[in-house]
This record gives sequence, C-alpha cells and structure tokens, in this order.
Amino acid sequence: MVLQPVDRSAHHRERRRRQRRRRRLRRFVALLVIAALAVAAGAYVIRGETAGKSAAIEHAAAADAPAAKPNPLAPRPAPLELRGVHVTMALASLPGKLEEYFSMQGLNTVELDLKDENGEVAWPFAAVPLAKQIGAARPYYRPKQAALLARRHGVYLIGRIVCFEDPVLASAMPARAVRRGDGSVWQNHAGLGWADPYNRANWEYLVDIAVAAAKSGFDEIQFDYVRFPTDGNLDDMVFPSQTETPMAWTIAEFLHYARKRLKPLGVTISADVFGLAATRNLGIGQIPRRIARYLDVIYPMVYPSHYVKGEYGIDDPNAVPGQVVAASLADFKEQLAGTKTKVIPWLQDFSYGSTYTAEDVKVQIDAARRAGSPGFLLWNAAGIYTEEALTYTSE
Repeated sequence: MVLQPVDRSAHHRERRRRQRRRRRLRRFVALLVIAALAVAAGAYVIRGETAGKSAAIEHAAAADAPAAKPNPLAPRPAPLELRGVHVTMALASLPGKLEEYFSMQGLNTVELDLKDENGEVAWPFAAVPLAKQIGAARPYYRPKQAALLARRHGVYLIGRIVCFEDPVLASAMPARAVRRGDGSVWQNHAGLGWADPYNRANWEYLVDIAVAAAKSGFDEIQFDYVRFPTDGNLDDMVFPSQTETPMAWTIAEFLHYARKRLKPLGVTISADVFGLAATRNLGIGQIPRRIARYLDVIYPMVYPSHYVKGEYGIDDPNAVPGQVVAASLADFKEQLAGTKTKVIPWLQDFSYGSTYTAEDVKVQIDAARRAGSPGFLLWNAAGIYTEEALTYTSE
C-alpha cells in the first residue's frame, strides 16, 4: 500500500487560520457593539431634545393659558358690623327699588325675601320644580342680577326663607300640612296654613330654595319661622308626619340637615328667633343653645312693642326700647356662652303701640353695641327706614 506523504506544517497552518478567524470575529463583534452604542446615544440625545421641546411647549402653553376667573357670585364674609334692612320681594320687583336700597348711606347689608310668609317664592328656580308645581314661584326679581348689583354696591346679601308658615304648600299638598282633628287643613288666626315641621319632604323643599339662592350669589341664608305655630287653635293641631322626637330636637335636626347641604357652598347660615327664646322655653322648638351648633348667626327679634307689660320687670317695654334690647341680649349672651355663634338683633324701626322716632331706633343700636353684637338689622314691613340710624355712631 502506498502511504500518503505527511505534511508536518499543516497542523500549524490550521491553528493560525483558526486564530485569524477568531480575531476577525472579535473585531466584528466589537464594531457591532460600538455601532449599537452610537445609535443608543443618538436616540438619547433626540429624546432629550424632544422632551425639552415638549416641556418648553407645555410651559409656554400654560403661560399663555388664561388664569381661572374668580366666581363673581362666590359668597363673601359678612361686614365687621352689619348695618342692614329687610326688603320684601314685592318691593324688590319695583324698577330701581333695589338700587335705591343698596345706595342708602351707611347701609352695608340687605336681607331680601326668597320665600315669604305667604308661601310665595321670589323666582321660579329651575332647581326647585315643586315651587312651580304648587303655584308658589313668582318672577319678582332675578336672583343673580340682584346679587351682582349688591356686589357692585359693596352690599352683603342675606336671603330670607320663611320656613313652616306656608299657606300655598298647605293648600296644594294637604298631606304635608298641619291638619285639624277633622282632617282639614289647620290655619292660624290670620287664616294661614302651615307646613308640617316633622315632614322631611318639607325640609327638602326649603333647603332646595336655599341651595338655589346660594348658587345664585346670596352670601347668607337666613331661616325665619323656623318653629312650630304660636297662634290659632293650638289644641286642634295634628301633625301627619309626627315622630317621637320633641319639637326642639325636630327644629335642631332640620337646621342640621340644612347645614349639611349648605355649608359646602360656603354660605353663612342663620336663623331668626323670638327675643324671649333665650329667656325661657316658649314651647315652639326654639332653644338657642341647641340650634346654635348648626348656625353661624342667630338673629333675635327684640322688638320692644312685642313684649308684654312686666317683662324683664319693665312696666312699659315700648317706652324704654333700649332697656328691652339690653335685657334680651343679656339672656342670649348667657345661653350661648362658649359657642362660636354670633348674636345680631333685629331692631324695631316701625311704630306699633307708640310712635317710634329716630332716637328710639338709636337707643336700641346703643344697647346692641354695648352688648357686643357685631351689628344690627332694622325691620319695617313697609320697607321705610330711618336712614340716619344706618350712619349713627354711638358716643
């Protein structure tokens, strides 16, 4: 057999060939890594530039965007000293009449009817369809226009809501009214029906009006007639929705309900009470200390002509209006000690039992200021006020 010749250098040549191949492969891989790094770096730079440009664009857009406009109807805080008057919705309906009140020298507050003793509602609020349904809604004035006008004059605007004296609702919805023993609608001495204070649907109706007014620009909501009836055949009253809850707690629960719905809107919440409410329990659900926790302000109606002979040891309360105001407010101060609720009196600016002069109004203002009350409101159902009382400075 013929043997193939042996090439003793072949092994070395093959080893060098494999080494060259590995070096070429390593160089190729290194080039790939370098290229990948270069691409990544370029992408990072591009992303950075793009992000920077986006941020700059967003910043410029934010700078160019108009600032959020303040709500012109947002509620405002009360003046340090209220000096105000009551205005009926009928008076507010007269052309130029609100402007006339808002322009009164010294005045900084107007309390304007939203719902009155006759059960009428000053405007057909879309959010209160029941008012239309029962025929209570009337176009006396436009709430938003009234609120804007008040702001232009720097006047604090309070909306008054008469609560449970409501002949319109009582007539239209007898099931929600105070009834007689024979089932007919109960009426007071003036022939006016009342909504059942126990009925929570009645609560909702009242607070729906309050919410609509707050959203329309009223700074404060003031509940009046927030009590049970005081005149008429009280022994013949039947409350269809009556519970075991006492009268005083029922009124407190209503105001608690009102506060829960109104406070998120930022309005001040208040109520009118009788001037004797802090002196003794009148049996109508008005206990000032009990309801104070749900109110920012309590307005006692301290009209001297409404006090009987001998009250506070005074033979003729109407003859010494300053003494009556002082005595009543002293009782409120005692009962509300330790609470944050303010006490601001309604003062008499009308003649009843005797002729009231500017001096009679001023002595009431003096008494209120000495009692530490942060202001006063003047009441005259006819809307005629002693203007010099609004600018009066106590000596």
